[in-house]
Amino acid sequence: MQSLTRLFRPKTIAVIGGGAWCSAVIEQCRKMGFPGEIWPVHPKAAEVAGLPAFADVGALPEAPDASFIGVNRFATVEIVAALAARGGGGAVCFASGFLEAEAEDAEGADLQENLLQAAGDMPILGPNCYGFINYLDGALLWPDQHGGRQVDKGVAIVTQSSNIAVNLTMQTRALPLAYVVTCGNQAQTGLAAIGAALLDDDRVTALGLHIEGFGDLRAFEALAAKARQLGKPIIALKVGKSAQARVATVSHTASLAGGDAGAGALLSRLGIPRLHDLSAFLETLKLLHVVGHLPSTRIATISCSGGEASLSADMAHGRGVSFPPLNDRQRRDLRAALGPMVALANPLDYHTYIWRDTDAMTRAFSAMVDPQLALTILIVDFPRADRCDASDWDCTIQSAIAVRAHTGQPIAMLATLPELLPEPVAERLLAAGVIPMMGLAEALSAVEAAGAHRGDAPPPPLLMPTKSQKDPELVPEGEAKARLARFGLRVPRAETAHSVVAARAVAADIGYPVVLKGDGIAHKTEEGAVRLNLSSGQEVSDAAVAMPTDRFLVEEMVAGAVAELLIGVVKDPAHGFVLTLAAGGTLTEIMKDATSVLLPATDAMLDDALNSLRIAPLLAGYRGAPPADRAAILRAIRAVESYVLAEAEGLEEIEINPLLCTPTDAVAADALMRRKDISL
Repeated sequence: MQSLTRLFRPKTIAVIGGGAWCSAVIEQCRKMGFPGEIWPVHPKAAEVAGLPAFADVGALPEAPDASFIGVNRFATVEIVAALAARGGGGAVCFASGFLEAEAEDAEGADLQENLLQAAGDMPILGPNCYGFINYLDGALLWPDQHGGRQVDKGVAIVTQSSNIAVNLTMQTRALPLAYVVTCGNQAQTGLAAIGAALLDDDRVTALGLHIEGFGDLRAFEALAAKARQLGKPIIALKVGKSAQARVATVSHTASLAGGDAGAGALLSRLGIPRLHDLSAFLETLKLLHVVGHLPSTRIATISCSGGEASLSADMAHGRGVSFPPLNDRQRRDLRAALGPMVALANPLDYHTYIWRDTDAMTRAFSAMVDPQLALTILIVDFPRADRCDASDWDCTIQSAIAVRAHTGQPIAMLATLPELLPEPVAERLLAAGVIPMMGLAEALSAVEAAGAHRGDAPPPPLLMPTKSQKDPELVPEGEAKARLARFGLRVPRAETAHSVVAARAVAADIGYPVVLKGDGIAHKTEEGAVRLNLSSGQEVSDAAVAMPTDRFLVEEMVAGAVAELLIGVVKDPAHGFVLTLAAGGTLTEIMKDATSVLLPATDAMLDDALNSLRIAPLLAGYRGAPPADRAAILRAIRAVESYVLAEAEGLEEIEINPLLCTPTDAVAADALMRRKDISL
């Protein structure tokens, strides 16, 4: 595919069609002061929106850099072919009714394939999308109103939703938008490819992605690598749930890793912080635009209210944001600036003794700034301008700007409610390098995202999902364990038995106590197909007779576990192979204490995953109990991973539950495996 630069930074624009949408594109170009040529194309009209029209693409003076195609879906294919034949730079396909409408219209899929063939190497956006706005150069293919204006530099936003894009342009948060691009159903040009092209513009400071589905995983890996290389941050707002190839009821793993666990694991792997609402998304982009990645999430807040100080601390609780205690230098300088009446702490309530004294406020705020902090935040809520006089708050603006100039450190002014920081004030602060932040919760989310640990090196390439198999079969537990054991998984000594008498004989050979399991049953506990700590032949016989099967697995009883883990892998068609670590045994469903990474995983990923579990203290040795053998646990995880990497074709899922973690070992007490190509 050709470069997207010519499309996104055009000198000539063709607007093809004659409806209201096409007239709106021309009108928006005029409002933005687009300096290039605009050529309407219409087979019958002499002019469109006051500009002389050309009868067809062939009549244009030259191949346009960018074209908006505002005609029906069938004509869209023909026009794309004509533009590609003339060497056009790219096009926005506004029409819907392609692959996204396949469920309602059988023609949609075929029509989309025809569209791709017509485009060839010429880039197209959509179909079913609004197009883009380039606020840097005043160039846009956009058939609706928008709320932005030209800027010298700013953030880029790419979204699959045109309506979300319109709304984001209407923000009044002083966030400078460099590009807003919609990609519709991504027939040809995906979200990641668009993002990579926008990062190439030196005037783009950060990239925000609104993602409904990922599509090309390799393209996202390339995008993350480019962002790393350029030192430009990316954040994402991921919505929706990934479709699974199976009903997630066979194993605990499928349930724990269902939904969008794979999406979260992918973003984490790529070093792309994930936001969960539009307000936090915009505030994070603003923070990144001004200062880029934060070195940590250690912050200080300063306010003239004890209530605001307490609220700040409470709302940070449970987030990855901390308020480090004041050091000796901060205490000394704050005491000198505020006197003996103020209790010194972080968050700080400086009271109102120094209000209106800009020099005193500047000294106090500067005293709080320290290299141990990633960001110092001044909390100021302005009165509403339509009913109140905000002139008395100007001292805070002057002080914040002075502190930024004096210290050179990142400074933010934060309104606890988004509506309490007027846009003109925010723009004034931004121009001086002070981050205007709107909403306490949003600001804390932004700090958490901007200061997230991104890793020191790029991750290894993802293991791509294989083709989904219909009706995968359940591998008998003994065979599943044998397969995994060949890759290094420690399993109990075990033998299969095909009768009650044989089970009793095998138990005697293994040595008591033993575990008896019904073989070939997925949910053994629920079906009464597992009995532990059997210490005699009679107990084995009685347990076997009570089970709903005549095939058994007899195993040695592993004692001394300090914790039980679940290790599971499911194939996620949208994201790859998801490795889930969780509290195991009877705690799995109760605690739902789980975390997921994608394979292959680095040592750091696995360590972080284990440490994030709520049962991590048990693994480390809780209240004097011996710790689990961490190296043995990691060997078990690696054994499962090695099997997946070697035998991915045909594999649907694996679950080890529980992995019995003792002070000296980690043993897979139970194993479930589903795959299509098993040989029984």
